Amino acid sequence: MISGIFGKTKPINYIIVLSFLFLFYWFVHFVLYQRVYGVEQLVGQVAVLAVLLFTFFIVNFVVIRNKLTGANSYTILFFALLMVIFPETLTDHNAILCNFFLLLATRRIISMRSLKNVKNKIFDASLWILFGSLFYDWAMLYLLVVFIAIYIYEPKNLKNWLVPFAAGFVVFMTCYGFLVLTGNQDFLFRHYQFSIKFDADYYLNWVNSPKLIIYTLLFFMLSIFSFLKLGKSGVGKIVTTRLIVFSFIIGLLLNVLISTDELHPILLTFFPAAVLMTNYVEWIKRDNIKEIVLLFSIFIPFIIFLSIMILK
Repeated sequence: MISGIFGKTKPINYIIVLSFLFLFYWFVHFVLYQRVYGVEQLVGQVAVLAVLLFTFFIVNFVVIRNKLTGANSYTILFFALLMVIFPETLTDHNAILCNFFLLLATRRIISMRSLKNVKNKIFDASLWILFGSLFYDWAMLYLLVVFIAIYIYEPKNLKNWLVPFAAGFVVFMTCYGFLVLTGNQDFLFRHYQFSIKFDADYYLNWVNSPKLIIYTLLFFMLSIFSFLKLGKSGVGKIVTTRLIVFSFIIGLLLNVLISTDELHPILLTFFPAAVLMTNYVEWIKRDNIKEIVLLFSIFIPFIIFLSIMILK
C-alpha cells in the first residue's frame, strides 16, 4: 500500500506529505512546545513554514534530476519522518533557512559530475553555502564539500580553486551594502564568531542522546551497505555517495559545535540520510519485505514522538 503510493512520483504524494507537515509544524509549536506568538512573529513563522514546504520540492528535484534515487517519493517521505523523530528542529528557523540554501548548494555540487560549466557550478554552490552561513556561521564548513568536489572532478584547473573566494567576495559586498543601508554594519563581525556552543546537558538528556546515537549508527550502517551495493554500479554513483556522506558528517559536526535547547542543526543531516534510506528501500526486491520496512519506518517515528510528548 505505502510503496504503491510513494513508489511513484505523483502530485498526491506532495499533497499528503505537505499537508501533514503543515499541521505537524503548528502542532509542534503550539501543543508540544506551547509557544505563543504575536501578530508579527506569527507572520514570520508562516514565512519560515513556506520555506520549509518549498524545501520538499527542492529535495525531490535534486534526487530525481541527478538520479540519486529512482523515480519515487520515498525521499520526501523519509525527510518528513525525520522531522517527526526530531520535532525540535521545526522550532529552529535558522536551521530551516540554512538547510534551504545548503540544498541549493548540494544541487550544484552534485551536478558537477557532468563536467559542464564547472566554474559556474562551483560559484553557485559556494554562493549558496555562504548565504546559508548567515544563519549558522559554522555552516561555512560546507565549503569543504565544494573543495572536495573540485579535487574529484577537475583539480588541475587552478581557477576552480579560486572561484569559492570570488563567491565569498560577492556575498560579503552584497551583505555589507545591505547592512549599510539598514544601519547594521557590525552584523557580520558579531555573527561570524565561530564560537563553540556545546551544551553537555543537551547530550546527557536521556531523550536526546539515544535518538542521536541510533540515528548516527543507522546512517553509517546504510552508508556501508550503499558502498557495498554500488561497488558494481560504476565510479559516478560511488563518488556522489561519498559527497553525500561527507555532507552528513559536517552536519553532525555542526550539531556537536552549536547544539543547544534553541539551536538544532541536526536538520542539516536529513537530506543525506533520506537519500540513503531511499536507496536502501529501493534495493529491497521482495514487495512484502519492502512494505514491512516502510510500515516500520512510519510507525517507529510516531512512537518516538509520542514518547517525547509523554516525557516532556
